[in-house]
Amino acid sequence: MPPPLSHLIIHDAVTRALREDLGDAGDITTHATIPADTIAKAVIAARKPGVIAGVDLGCATLLTTGPSTKVSVKQADGAHVKPGDIILSIEGPARAILSAERVALNFMGHLSGIATATAALVDAAQGTAAKVVCTRKTTPGLRALEKHAVRCGGGYNHRFGLYDAVMIKDNHIAASGGIAKALEKARKAVGHTVKIEIEIDRLDQLEEALTGGADIVLLDNMSIDDLTRAVKLNKGRAVLEASGNVTVETVRAIAQTGVDIISSGWITHSAPTLDLGMDFT
Repeated sequence: MPPPLSHLIIHDAVTRALREDLGDAGDITTHATIPADTIAKAVIAARKPGVIAGVDLGCATLLTTGPSTKVSVKQADGAHVKPGDIILSIEGPARAILSAERVALNFMGHLSGIATATAALVDAAQGTAAKVVCTRKTTPGLRALEKHAVRCGGGYNHRFGLYDAVMIKDNHIAASGGIAKALEKARKAVGHTVKIEIEIDRLDQLEEALTGGADIVLLDNMSIDDLTRAVKLNKGRAVLEASGNVTVETVRAIAQTGVDIISSGWITHSAPTLDLGMDFT
């Protein structure tokens, strides 16, 4: 499993989400209907099968609204659950629990959905050498959380932003004067620890990308036949990444071409939320 998320990232995300939900007046429904001294017990449980992610965010949300709340983790990030499985057991001030409910479920449901979608691709590619990775197609402000969820589902992370790797795409190539020029400029501009990746969408561009010294070549929306030919032409010179039309139905055939990496934006930008619910007991 991946290392836990930084406390700073969790605190920032939870604070922003609660500020958005509670606003200036707080939870007016709960304060109007629940006495301040009411103590309650509750659970957060799975209503659909899937892979869990975001447990630390759920706990942090509950403890932020109610520091005296006791939260017991029954299923950690990366756990495979079935309907009815309890993820968190909770006891504390009813007001605090109710005020945290939606934010905690939003985080956990969204991130568990990403982990579940990732696991489906990983499982479909089982037995091949290809790694399933995410992209920068993430929800603004939630990238670190969503990329953590991908790892909870058995996937890997692509670059985190524009700052940690060079990724030369079609518009960079067009604006800089071609593949060779773009690679030459990039190599001169960045340090020796920075990887350089370039995107191509035609097989006849591969040799120029390899000769230009690309560390990674992204094969964008290529057919299975072209991916297979690219692997043979590459002869191990660069890491090959396939992207485009990656689904549970297609990922195994893509992986079997011999590419090293399969990247999917869908697992972060379109994965359905995993249905989780909170019930008072």
